[in-house]
Amino acid sequence: MKPQTNDQNGSSQNGDSAADAVSVATIPTAEASAASTTDVAVTKNSQQLKLEMLNMELASNGSGHEKCTFHHDLELDHKPPTREALLPDMARSYRLLLGGLGENPDRQGLIKTPERAAKAMLYFTKGYDQSLEDVLNGAVFDEDHDEMVVVKDIEMFSMCEHHLVPFYGKVSIGYLPCNKILGLSKLARIVEIFSRRLQVQERLTKQIAVAVTQAVQPAGVAVVVEGVHMCMVMRGVQKINSKTVTSTMLGVFRDDPKTREEFLNLVNSK
Repeated sequence: MKPQTNDQNGSSQNGDSAADAVSVATIPTAEASAASTTDVAVTKNSQQLKLEMLNMELASNGSGHEKCTFHHDLELDHKPPTREALLPDMARSYRLLLGGLGENPDRQGLIKTPERAAKAMLYFTKGYDQSLEDVLNGAVFDEDHDEMVVVKDIEMFSMCEHHLVPFYGKVSIGYLPCNKILGLSKLARIVEIFSRRLQVQERLTKQIAVAVTQAVQPAGVAVVVEGVHMCMVMRGVQKINSKTVTSTMLGVFRDDPKTREEFLNLVNSK
């Protein structure tokens, strides 16, 4: 009987040991399962993040206009499509416009008009393809000069963004150097960058002033623009003798009345 009892006790002890072994073996299995689940979740989150980043990149490069700042920027952060790529779609749009007006786009006088109009509009808005850095082309010079520099009566042609008709006039720019001067022709080129876009005169005036400030970091910049707007001459109120004058004064030109007065006297002198 004792051997039988001993066998039973032995069996019981062995059973307990087996249970413990099973219990011990179960714990690392659960931990491994949790770790595996965590790894899968991290991998999934990482893949999802990469996918979202890829989608954002594709979206930003998709049509070329998701980051477009054409209508409210000072400088472009990307280039639009080339002119050659834009012409066919623009020409088709002008052809539809002619048809909408009741004209025959296929008659002799109009058959090439859509392409001509597309090329003209691209030229009128060529400022979208230009940046301040490209135009300056290193023409900023160290010079021990701190007296006012004024270039006045710079011809300006632009397009009203409200009616897509021209406005034109003249721009006068003055700045007070801080040991850096700008090539004089670059002031006229800065006017071209921002006038050759769809514009309003108020924004154009400020953009020119800010661009000169970025170019040479002067003590101050003053810009006066005088324009004639075809949207007021050819349509609407039809006031053919009206002119619009806008100004932007930065730095010392805003803070010091005497400096501002000197600039305005130089601009208004004949």
